[in-house]
Amino acid sequence: MVLSTVGYAQVDRSKYPEPGPAPKIELEDPATFTLDNGLKVFVVENHKLPRVAFSLVINRDPILEKEKAGMTGFVGDMLTAGTSNRSKDELDEEVDFIGASLSAGSTSIYASSLKKHQGKILDLMADVLYNPIFPQEELDKLKKQAITALATSKDDPNSISGKLTAALVFGKDHPYGEIQTEETLENITVEDIETYYQTYFKPNIAYLAIVGDIDKKEAEKVVKDHFSKWERGEVPELNYEMPSLPENNRVALVDRSASVQSVIDITYPLEMSLNNDEYLDTRVLNYILGGGSTSRLFMNLREDKGYTYGAYSSIGSDKLVTSFSAGASVRTAVTDSAIHEFIYEIHRIVEEGVNEEELDAAKASLSGSFGRALESPSTLANFAINIDRYDLPKDFYTTYLQRLSALTVDDINRAAKKYIKPENMYITIVGNGSDLKGKLEQFGEVSLFDNQGNPAKEIEMTDANITAEKVIGKYIDAIGGEDAVSSLETAKIVMKAEVQGQVIEMTVLYDDPGMRFNQKVAMMGNTVSSTTLADGKGSVVAMGNTQELNDEQYEEAKMNMFLVPELHYGELMYSLSLDGIKDVEGENAYKVVVSNPTGAKTVNYYSVDSGLKIKSENEKSGEMMFLDYEEKNGVLYPMKNIVKSPMIPVPLNTTVESLEFNPSLTDEDFK
Repeated sequence: MVLSTVGYAQVDRSKYPEPGPAPKIELEDPATFTLDNGLKVFVVENHKLPRVAFSLVINRDPILEKEKAGMTGFVGDMLTAGTSNRSKDELDEEVDFIGASLSAGSTSIYASSLKKHQGKILDLMADVLYNPIFPQEELDKLKKQAITALATSKDDPNSISGKLTAALVFGKDHPYGEIQTEETLENITVEDIETYYQTYFKPNIAYLAIVGDIDKKEAEKVVKDHFSKWERGEVPELNYEMPSLPENNRVALVDRSASVQSVIDITYPLEMSLNNDEYLDTRVLNYILGGGSTSRLFMNLREDKGYTYGAYSSIGSDKLVTSFSAGASVRTAVTDSAIHEFIYEIHRIVEEGVNEEELDAAKASLSGSFGRALESPSTLANFAINIDRYDLPKDFYTTYLQRLSALTVDDINRAAKKYIKPENMYITIVGNGSDLKGKLEQFGEVSLFDNQGNPAKEIEMTDANITAEKVIGKYIDAIGGEDAVSSLETAKIVMKAEVQGQVIEMTVLYDDPGMRFNQKVAMMGNTVSSTTLADGKGSVVAMGNTQELNDEQYEEAKMNMFLVPELHYGELMYSLSLDGIKDVEGENAYKVVVSNPTGAKTVNYYSVDSGLKIKSENEKSGEMMFLDYEEKNGVLYPMKNIVKSPMIPVPLNTTVESLEFNPSLTDEDFK
């Protein structure tokens, strides 16, 4: 009893034990062999489940697609769209019948199945590899889908930010910086897909990873049976200039008036790849700066300041070129403050460095991630391919934990000074330019860009006397004049649109003298929502529930309750400001910011040439384009609208089916 008490007393349990030396990971090398045609094969045996997977990877250089940008995005779907032996439907049915998977990309084909169906899935995989027919109708469908997705991405702040940063960091004449457009997608032909396939799908630049219930002997047999007739060929090697850092910090702003938040990304190009001696140093460095929920950026901008739900950074890794990036989505009002904190933390990690506690935490997390990755058998195959593909030392992965453990504070601080560039950054923002522009100049020269990453057109105001009020007056004149417009007291407008095959009907009632408004949305004959403004109150009925608008919500909704809101701005005490001339879908337009007494804003764009309103933006309701004006009762009215709402996944193209001016409306119509 005494001995056990003494033994217990000698252990200080208030301190964590010192970590032992990092182990050298004993990884079983995959079996490997190479076919005569150059195909390199790696086999990882895993007999726990009766399954097998085959991953074919093409190791080509990045391609600059230029006027065909977007082409490689179609290759995978076109490969699996049918062969000379099977239609797409037949191919899909055969795969489904055996419960297998078969997919492809521009640099890969993947197949997996139960062991007993191994022969069948390999037959199908080989058929796709050797005999694709690239049907025109499939390309037409893919192009239509891509163009629809592209239209949506033009209004997505994160997509806009991605295009902007890619164009700035890499340049549009670089594979990583070029941007696809409707025109480049339309330019793509079946012949382009075929040429790509014939050029790059060659065994001498390919790897085949096999993982599952199979050994090397069997793998050699099935691979030779299915892939030995694949003919090698010359593949072009492509080289590109290394993008350069900006000489000074540059601010790039995309003005998106409908944004309630600003998407911030601070970025610049750098060289870093797996075979760089300081690769692990940069993993640790980034983890401490912005790699997780305990990083400096996260703790500062979220936990301390409350500017965002999350702030992160990344240091990429790529054989060609990569980038540093740090960003977050923040409230418009704190955009400049958030940028200040990002820059502060970026400077601090260079000037003050990291400490031992941060280093230990980063090592522990990265070690854990590496250990979890080893639980997947496919990881070993990926390791083997990476060693060959990137010319890594043979012990790159077996000594990973040892090299990670050996890193010191001095190593990380040297990496920070070498790879973090506080004075050579692109500071990009997608947000409400009217609110932000004057606040951003403190961080560097501010340049405006459009939603495609192109420099925004700087359009000079030729009329020095133009004001927001004069723009509104010109608009009223353009649609028919104040007398004609004022004579329209009530209106009933029925519009239709189609979303994902469903027809939506919208009926809008206006009673301007009575200050009443109602909008009903119906699908398949059933009303799904009804919004009513009347008697100084507002309500929304949807899904059987009624929501009463508070005073602020009512005042904001009131900004659009009139048939021609511009006619009422003065009596409603709305303030107007003119924010220059902007390019709206290729047309010069005055940008007028309309603010109500509670601070809510709507931004309208009026054509410089015609005076007509062509676009409206609101941070809550989204954007609306006004098209195809037609004359009715002496007043021009837009017969088509394109609505881009945060509540709708795709743009809504609406067409006016019927339009009545000055119909008789009753109290029942507004209930």
